[in-house]
Amino acid sequence: MTAFGAVILGCAGATLSDAEKSLFAETRPFGFILFNRNLMDADQIRALCDSLREAAGHDAPIFIDQEGGRVQRLRPPLARDWPAPLDDANAPEAERRFYLRARLIADELCALGIDGNCIPTLDIARPDTHAVLRNRCYGTDRDTVIRHGRAVVQGCLDGGVLPVMKHMPGHGLGTLDSHLDLPRVATDHAMLDAQDFAVFKAFADLPLAMTAHLVFEDIDPRPATLSPVMNRVMREQIGFDGLLMTDDISMQALTGTVPERGIAARKAGCDVILHCNGDLTEMQSLCAEVGAMDTQAQARAERALMARTTPKPVDIAALRAEADAFTALDPHTDPA
Repeated sequence: MTAFGAVILGCAGATLSDAEKSLFAETRPFGFILFNRNLMDADQIRALCDSLREAAGHDAPIFIDQEGGRVQRLRPPLARDWPAPLDDANAPEAERRFYLRARLIADELCALGIDGNCIPTLDIARPDTHAVLRNRCYGTDRDTVIRHGRAVVQGCLDGGVLPVMKHMPGHGLGTLDSHLDLPRVATDHAMLDAQDFAVFKAFADLPLAMTAHLVFEDIDPRPATLSPVMNRVMREQIGFDGLLMTDDISMQALTGTVPERGIAARKAGCDVILHCNGDLTEMQSLCAEVGAMDTQAQARAERALMARTTPKPVDIAALRAEADAFTALDPHTDPA
């Protein structure tokens, strides 16, 4: 079997250009990720997913960030609107709410040809967690995040969607927006291990994870995505042996050119480089430098793909009605 390209790529628009098709055919990306610019209507989305897989030459996973709240690429009428996850963290029957959210989102995604969701978000929310992340979290303490995260994972898997846990080994202590700046965390290693890292240990069995672009100063001066030391923490201390993807490699928390960042992430231990903005020139230069997966990454990728399952039969209408009943209790939200 030819190895996958060590990348997950975006595309520029609602259909593929000839240049994109050529790049994807040549590099055989492991997977793809979709954003608002790619999403017009149901038929178009299904056709785009088919085109991406055809171009890559394999049944590539197609990912999206469909968390609810602010980070929700699909909106009505394509998908139900959800409150920010943190809004549900202390609500009655919170675990059931998180399961329903993930299971119903999975049903919507599968109907469009999308089979991966970049959830659960396992960062612990603190009072000073940057606003770009805080209300996307599942709770303000370790055990709550674990409980709600497990419900989300089960909802994804029951619905035939691969979950991608993020942002390993924990972004909740970040007080800057890593899209624009590099957050630094001064918390000592022992405390991190007992709190933020402990959440991800509870999910070390998952098939896919996404790294965090932030520095843990007590462990290593480099961003976790680019740090061999932090990659060893994720592999050995946290115990994750699934496919490790970077957060978007074009985010400005990182320095250097996009190919330089990709090379550094591969050398640090990341299996696959995520590039989201759809810029063809950047994708071409990134793919040329990072190349194909090595043997170990390929094995992890194949295990991840084997974790894709057929959705379990369920009465979706009944689940929607149950979610509507919860929504009726919450004056800050409205059912889609």
